Amino acid sequence: MTATMRPTAAPAAPGSLARCRDTVTPALRAAVERLDESSRAISAYHLGWTDANGVPVQGNGGKAVRPALAVLSAQAAGASPETGVPGAVAVELVHNFSLVHDDLMDGDTERRHRPTVWSLYGAPSAILTGDAMLALAQEVVLDSGSPHAIAAGRLLAETTRRLIHGQFLDVSFEQRDDVTLPECVTMAGGKTGALLSGSAAIGAVLAGAPAAVVGALTRYGEEIGLAFQLVDDVLGIWGDPAVTGKPVFSDLRAHKKSLPITYATGHGGATARELAGWLAGAETGDETELARVAGLVESAGGREWAMAEAARRVATAETAIAGLPAGPRAELIEIARFIVGREA
Repeated sequence: MTATMRPTAAPAAPGSLARCRDTVTPALRAAVERLDESSRAISAYHLGWTDANGVPVQGNGGKAVRPALAVLSAQAAGASPETGVPGAVAVELVHNFSLVHDDLMDGDTERRHRPTVWSLYGAPSAILTGDAMLALAQEVVLDSGSPHAIAAGRLLAETTRRLIHGQFLDVSFEQRDDVTLPECVTMAGGKTGALLSGSAAIGAVLAGAPAAVVGALTRYGEEIGLAFQLVDDVLGIWGDPAVTGKPVFSDLRAHKKSLPITYATGHGGATARELAGWLAGAETGDETELARVAGLVESAGGREWAMAEAARRVATAETAIAGLPAGPRAELIEIARFIVGREA
């Protein structure tokens, strides 16, 4: 795996993701059954369990990285996988609350090759369904039966607060032309890093793990969260629409101040100035223009830096968990490496 992270083929998804998904899904479905009829139906659609008419389908519910981290963190603390399941359900609900709201805020009409919730059911229903999932997440943790449920609930609340702050910064950047790279890293640390960090720690918290174990998993999650966002940002410009489910150059169309773009505007000399001028303008341009701008980001070093930084973050994450039991540690490392090599 090179520093620039341009593999010839994407790595296969780790087996732990499917195994943990199979462990968590029944509990997630049972939790969603607690919701009112409308929220339950819309949540089931968003989660890929039904079509827009409520007919069950064999859908794609996403990679399920966060639930897997919660289960593996319980195992890293010496507990059973089942100990981490309430935390896994909770973080998956928080993640999907954020996706439903994020799609609305960004005006995205498609996710995972299907219409988004707000575009299908309307903005009010999207807001309320997201809120319902967020409230349910806390309920699941507090009903877990763990003697450490309150500590896990506090972690989930703090994680959600950080996630929302990151989203707020992301939205606020749309109105600014002077966003710095450290500010962008801080935003990503909240928007993406917070929930991956919380996911990587919540199973261990439910298991009553020592502070050193929780701290190691927290650091691991923070680092792979930033790696995840760096790769997401690269895919948001150069990803294959057939794989990502988003239009080509999607982040450029939205004039997003993503990590590779922000790096490029601060490190590319004349190219950076040209790119900054384009970002400050109101016009987006056609496919040819967007391809030209993507070329500016790449020639200014944005793409190479983002992938190298993602690789560095993963290496730091691996170091953070060096003292954990070999089995769970190996699976956590496999997930981290999958994150930086994925194509969607």
